[in-house]
Amino acid sequence: MKLHYSSEKNIQILISLLKKNNISRVIVSPGSANANFVISIQQDDFFEIYSCIDERSAAYMACGLAAESQQPVVICCTGATASRNYMPALTEAYYRKLPLVAITATKNVNLIGMNIDQMIDRTSIPNDISICSVHLPSVTDANSEWECMLNVNRALQELKRNGGGPVHINLTTNYSQDFSVLELPDVNSINRLFIEDNFPLLRGRRIAIFVGSHFYWDDKLREAVDTFCERYNAVVLCDQTSNYKGKYGIFFNLITIQQEYSSKSMRFDVIIYLGDVSASVPPLCNELWRVNIDGEFRDLNKRLKYVFQMKEYAFFEKYNELSDEYELSLFDEISHEYNEIYDIMCKRSDEFGFSSIWVAYNTYNKLPDNSVLHLGILNSLRSWNFFRNNNIIGAFSNTGGYGIDGCVSTMIGASLAYPNRIFYCIVGDLAFFYDMNSLGNINIGSNIRIILVNNGLGNEFKNNLNPQQKAGIGEDANRYIAAKGHYGNLSKTLVKNYAKDLGFRYLSAKDKTEYNKIIPEIISENIGDSPLLVELFIEDMVDAEAINLIQKLKKDTCTIVKSTIKDVIGNNGIRVIKKFIKKEET
Repeated sequence: MKLHYSSEKNIQILISLLKKNNISRVIVSPGSANANFVISIQQDDFFEIYSCIDERSAAYMACGLAAESQQPVVICCTGATASRNYMPALTEAYYRKLPLVAITATKNVNLIGMNIDQMIDRTSIPNDISICSVHLPSVTDANSEWECMLNVNRALQELKRNGGGPVHINLTTNYSQDFSVLELPDVNSINRLFIEDNFPLLRGRRIAIFVGSHFYWDDKLREAVDTFCERYNAVVLCDQTSNYKGKYGIFFNLITIQQEYSSKSMRFDVIIYLGDVSASVPPLCNELWRVNIDGEFRDLNKRLKYVFQMKEYAFFEKYNELSDEYELSLFDEISHEYNEIYDIMCKRSDEFGFSSIWVAYNTYNKLPDNSVLHLGILNSLRSWNFFRNNNIIGAFSNTGGYGIDGCVSTMIGASLAYPNRIFYCIVGDLAFFYDMNSLGNINIGSNIRIILVNNGLGNEFKNNLNPQQKAGIGEDANRYIAAKGHYGNLSKTLVKNYAKDLGFRYLSAKDKTEYNKIIPEIISENIGDSPLLVELFIEDMVDAEAINLIQKLKKDTCTIVKSTIKDVIGNNGIRVIKKFIKKEET
């Protein structure tokens, strides 16, 4: 019987990407753990294979071959101490920047330390034998398949970055005896490009620029992005922390949060990803292109195709030089959709109750010019991300670590840099009390204004976006998950006395009427003589209902029917139906 490729999907992925990267030279050493990989490549005429029994010699042979040919060379060995014998030559390759791909085969790594034969721990390797070390698990589902694809791409692209060097791929095998696979899968090959490389074509494709959390934009970058949007018919998808102030921004969360409406405009061929961690999720696309000077693989939506290791300005300037055509239909299309939903929200704004979303809606466009906004993660950030602030300098949130702690302290630190600017912090009660000791800092200036939304619990765990609420936990979330009742249990005097004793002006409101009375002082352009703390007592269920309402502003029949079917039969039922349809089609 003629043998073909192994049925082990991680091996197929590895071979497919070696071929897509034109890496054909392989020096193999004998063994059983690596046999499935070796059998799979020895029947493929693409590969130029050499045999060497001694792994130490094999790796040094690869050094010589790589140096002479100026091309990557693969070395592959079995488990146990075989991989240890690669170390001297890999050290040589590291310091000479030689492009070796060391593939070490292993049983499942969960057997490490279980007294199983030949299970050598390679999860931690010396710093100077590899510039990149990745592990390929057995493929059992879509996530492990994606992990393998991403890790192989990452390793192979490191062969030539910053001068290059050796990389290590730890390959899991299940010793499958099935070698009947005739064709390799068409695996996504991710490429890292530099400014001197040829850039892929963009003309005629549906393009969006998605901006995660981002520092202030200088005029040069903003103008380059605006020109790009004009020449390539693109838009900028952003939120508060994107800090984009150009002409073509869309605060797209208001569109994509709709549960009973399927947007026709939020689908793209290419999304160009700028910035870092974001609370927003990019919409559907065929390809994700990341532009960042760090050059790292950040596969935000499992669609990563290119990583451009360069400054953002350089990327857009190069593309702008490649085209001088102008068209703006896409921005008009998406703006129209956003404005439709926004107008519906305006007409129904009274239905939001006294909620975080209502406060954001009635405040965002009234903040003083040149002020700065800091937002607590999750509910505070989400509520303000539906609205674009053109009058503020910038908005920030601790989305890097994405933890509950430190948002007030971060705002205080930022306010020290510019004492003549007003700095706002919008924060929920659990996050506030977590960080409330910062209010006693002697360096606090009178240019800070804190808006504390006090629900008496973690309201993020009470809305219908929360997985626990989707599972039906309801009010049972209050005791532990949402931590109801801590910090004075909605005391009307705890924060008031604390703030006043520390020299803050204190205001409060428990409904819309009271908030409208105090808003002039909240948005005043005068800094005044002392910092301001505003406590808003908002009922948790009113906040949750506001989120539910904003998800259902716009509706279409098809999406409602699909949602109803899913509610009735559940995710498992959907999967059964899909399998049945697929079976019938075949």
